Amino acid sequence: MSYLAIFLSAIFVNNIVLSQFLGICPFLGVSKNSSTAAGMGMAVIFVMTLSTIATYLVYHHLLVPHHLEFMITVVFILIIASLVQMVEIILKKVSPILYQALGIFLPLITTNCAVLGIAILAAQKDYDLLHSVCFALANALGFTLAIVIFAGLRERINVNALPQSMRGTPITLITAGLLSLAFMGFAGIGN
Repeated sequence: MSYLAIFLSAIFVNNIVLSQFLGICPFLGVSKNSSTAAGMGMAVIFVMTLSTIATYLVYHHLLVPHHLEFMITVVFILIIASLVQMVEIILKKVSPILYQALGIFLPLITTNCAVLGIAILAAQKDYDLLHSVCFALANALGFTLAIVIFAGLRERINVNALPQSMRGTPITLITAGLLSLAFMGFAGIGN
């Protein structure tokens, strides 16, 4: 599969949040305003790409040669959690400004199932390292696109008068569903 096909498919057609429903917690929880959504998106791009590289190397150089593929979930969770902690420590020492900019988003990414999901999907698809990185970067960009669009929609909805029964969670879930339907329209492009 070409890099462009992986890239476009991961961002639009098979969007990690809107089509595969991974990363729903931060999608719904961190999307109350655009700046927080963009910050979370940037942190996801950074961590998802790094964690996919690390998990690829461990999977192909440790798990597969020793026939330990069944340990993929546990090992990948440990790698992602360790990587996020290590990145947090390094950023705090090396770049306090970037550390402050990412703020609470780095620890939140540890529990983002989209990061784990992409690492496992890349291993299951048997991509080489460059295809895995392209796949992770594209999915992270797709996550960022979805969360920023959703945050913008939520900001606009909050300034409109809504019936009491539709405020909060109901309109949020309806909006997420409609956004998901809008992204499903991209599925027909490749056919």
